[in-house]
Amino acid sequence: MSLMKTLAYTYWQDGDAWLGYFDEFPDYLTQGISLADLKDHLMDLHRDRTSGEIPCIRHHAELELA
Repeated sequence: MSLMKTLAYTYWQDGDAWLGYFDEFPDYLTQGISLADLKDHLMDLHRDRTSGEIPCIRHHAELELA
């Protein structure tokens, strides 16, 4: 049984740069020089976000209507 947590992210290549963000937090875009580097930057962003380093984080959610 794996205890690894996963977070969905969106990424794309623009010229030589790889850009991406967590789907839940699209306001926080990061970039890398390769896909692997982008993933490292996303991990750093996740650590900053969960440590309280970034104030006033906007969240995305869905509301179920009856």
